[in-house]
Amino acid sequence: MASQSVLTPQAEDFPRWYQDVVAKAEMADNGPVRGTMVIRPYGYAIWENIQSAIDLRIKAAGAQNAYFPLFIPESYLSKEAEHVEGFSPELAVVTHAGGELLAEPIVVRPTSETVIGEFMAKWIQSYRDLPLLLNQWANVVRWELRPRLFLRSSEFLWQEGHTAHATYDDAAAYALKIHLEVYNSFLEEILAVPTYLGIKPPSERFAGAINTMTCEGVMRDGKALQMATSHELGQNFAKAFEIYFQNEEGQAALCHTTSWGASTRLVGGLIMAHGDDHGLIVPPRVAPIQVVVLAVRDDEEVLSACDRIVKLLQAAGVRVTMDQGRGSFGRRITDWEIKGVPLRVEVGPRDLAQGVVTMVRRDNDEKVAITIDALASTASSLLETMQSDLYASALARRDAATTDTTTVGEALEIAQQGFARLPWSVVNGEGETTLKSQAVTVRCLQRPDGTMPSSDSEPGLVCLVAKSY
Repeated sequence: MASQSVLTPQAEDFPRWYQDVVAKAEMADNGPVRGTMVIRPYGYAIWENIQSAIDLRIKAAGAQNAYFPLFIPESYLSKEAEHVEGFSPELAVVTHAGGELLAEPIVVRPTSETVIGEFMAKWIQSYRDLPLLLNQWANVVRWELRPRLFLRSSEFLWQEGHTAHATYDDAAAYALKIHLEVYNSFLEEILAVPTYLGIKPPSERFAGAINTMTCEGVMRDGKALQMATSHELGQNFAKAFEIYFQNEEGQAALCHTTSWGASTRLVGGLIMAHGDDHGLIVPPRVAPIQVVVLAVRDDEEVLSACDRIVKLLQAAGVRVTMDQGRGSFGRRITDWEIKGVPLRVEVGPRDLAQGVVTMVRRDNDEKVAITIDALASTASSLLETMQSDLYASALARRDAATTDTTTVGEALEIAQQGFARLPWSVVNGEGETTLKSQAVTVRCLQRPDGTMPSSDSEPGLVCLVAKSY
């Protein structure tokens, strides 16, 4: 590979490597206001594919897309005390508009439980209106002190689901369904990222929730990244916004609500879970460009062959682009490696004279000489192989980065480079405080067999602790 000297090596400075990749793969740039980001076309194309795959799963789970305002009256947030307290440090507040002081300040949407709760109360009358399953794709604003492109920005893109149910059991079952059939399914099948599925301890729950489920990814430097969360809100928001319905007995009853979300942070997770010292490695199912066809040089015979190859790949349903051979061949290879395009097809006069072209895998640099006629079927097969290989590699790295222990002291040492797993009973209370003093947090609680508990009060739970982004 040609790109080793272009990027800071991961082992030398992982955060700098990440910044190099985001910039040199043309993923994003810093916006003019601190903490904001400009998502460039290549980064946005990856986000569009993420969005499409998640949206398909959300709709299959029965939720419908809607849209709610960016501006929320400050009084809405004040209705749910725990919620406003949790978000107060991150709020952006509008106090003037049209050159005049507003009678009531307006909060720029940090999340939409409050405004959606207001309209749920308006739209829900009877048990026949339940469950109400809503989702919106939107931007949100949370004023970050230490912004980092894709991972933590003051404005970011996401989806946020909000649902209302007649019973606690129905709400809890739906939140779990979203967590497994939307988020975990997407992460494993599309992003090729295995995560730890669990619930957050009370100290790490979403503000106002009675239970938070999480998908915790393990990045290549051993740190955690929260990839998606699903929240059981109980009746907290229903009480605050008077979301009542008439039950089958004709009596007024409070709804049980949920919320759940995933954001452009997934793009950062993709970079850090799969990338290497040569740049991005984009899993084929989410890659905007699955194959790049590179002309070794700009001449008629080579370009004609490239054009034929592109048409064959397009006909096979492969997302393909052509690099026409302008500029240094080595530099062009480097640029495509940094972008992480799964397969590269190199077309030159010497290979063509022998009736073949060269196909190169981005993940392991394997090269094969192949006839043009066999190219499309081979490429399609290789893309699926790469998808499964990337997941297997990420799973092996996740497991290798996780160490079992029984003491908080050992957990602190392990968390300098990876995840520590230990009994929750050892950590709960003072142990959690000790960990937090060293910037180590409880990422999730699990049963010993790795399954997700229904509550943090279940006996015998283990916790996974790590440093995080």
